[in-house]
Amino acid sequence: MTNLEKGDIAPDFTLIDQDEHPVSLGDFRGRRVILYFYPAAQTPGCTTQACDFRDSLASLQGAGYTVLGISRDTPEKLRAFRDSDGLTFPLLSDADHAVHEAYGAWGEKQNYGKTVTGVLRSTFVVDEEGKIVEAMYNVKATGHVARLRKTLGLAAA
Repeated sequence: MTNLEKGDIAPDFTLIDQDEHPVSLGDFRGRRVILYFYPAAQTPGCTTQACDFRDSLASLQGAGYTVLGISRDTPEKLRAFRDSDGLTFPLLSDADHAVHEAYGAWGEKQNYGKTVTGVLRSTFVVDEEGKIVEAMYNVKATGHVARLRKTLGLAAA
């Protein structure tokens, strides 16, 4: 597995969103994008992280960022997640984890003392030309959006 770094071209992709519409990274060329990969919808840590993005969305959008969440969940589960937590940004389904792998967000990790293969909670900031400007691997769900905002030079939400 190769990790992406600042300056790398963000791998393009087309995934289905919670409403089963195709969404491509290329659709956002000319805009800044925050891509975040999370293990599973409607779990405690992922809900905390998603709600933090939801609560910061207006100020992130005001600073020119689009937020996209990516998981292996089905569109149906993503719809339920959106509806139960009032999420107002696209949630994308990467069921075969190919996009996770392209971004280095899939691999070995420790889970309760065991080595397992799965989603590595990760966040990427992509600039207007499609280049990675931030690549954050193995982030913690709690407080991550606040740390990201600080990294991006944005005031607290």
